[in-house]
Amino acid sequence: MAEVHRTTMTPTKLELLTAWLPNQPWYAGNGGAPDLSRSGGFRLDDPDGEVGIEFLVVADTSGDQAAYYQVPLTYRGAALPGAEAALVGHSEHGVLGTRWIYNGVHDPVLVAQLLALLQGAAEPQAQSQSFTPDPSVVVTGSAVSGQIVPVSSAVEDAGTATSVVVQASVAGDPAGHTVTIELVRSLRAGEDAKAQDLGSVHTGWLAADGTTVRGRFAAIREFV
Repeated sequence: MAEVHRTTMTPTKLELLTAWLPNQPWYAGNGGAPDLSRSGGFRLDDPDGEVGIEFLVVADTSGDQAAYYQVPLTYRGAALPGAEAALVGHSEHGVLGTRWIYNGVHDPVLVAQLLALLQGAAEPQAQSQSFTPDPSVVVTGSAVSGQIVPVSSAVEDAGTATSVVVQASVAGDPAGHTVTIELVRSLRAGEDAKAQDLGSVHTGWLAADGTTVRGRFAAIREFV
C-alpha cells in the first residue's frame, strides 16, 4: 500500500487542471476558465511502488450548475517515454521532488491496475490516507475470468467518456483478446451499472450542496 505524503505541490493539481481541463473534448464548460475544487476520488497501488495512481474528482462551479469530472492521473519521477501528448504538467513535490503528471488513461501502469480493480484483484486505497483501503469503492460483477495482462492500449475520447481499448493476454488462455474499458468523465449522481457492463466501479464524491452522492466511474464494456 502506498504512502500519501502530507506536503506541498507547486503548482498544485488544481492549478494544473485549470489550464488543462478546458482543452479536453469531454469538458462541458462555457469557454471560460473553470473554477475547480476537489470533490473526491481514490487511489490504486503500483505493485512496483514507482508510479502514483489517483482517480481524482473535481467540481467545476464556473457555470450555472456544478459539473463533476473524473480525472485519472499518474505521478512519475521521470518522463514516460512516448507520452508527451498525455502530459498534464510538472509539479515540485515537497518530498519527492519533480513529478511528471499524466492523463492516466495513457499510462500503462494505471490501465493495468484499473483492469485488476475491475476483476477484483486490486484493492482501492483512500485518497488522502496512507496504507488505508477505501471500502466506499465497490466493484460490481465481472464476467471476465482469468487475469488480464495488458500488452498495448489505445485511447478514444467521445462524448462524456473515455474508452481505452486494450490488447491483452489472459492467464490460461493462449488466444489474444481485446478489452474495452469505459471511464466516465462527466460524473452523474445515481448512475447504476449498465446492461452492457461486464464489470463496473462505483464510488462517491461530495456534491456542491455538501451531500455525498455516488455513481458509476468505470466499466469493462467489451471482451473479445
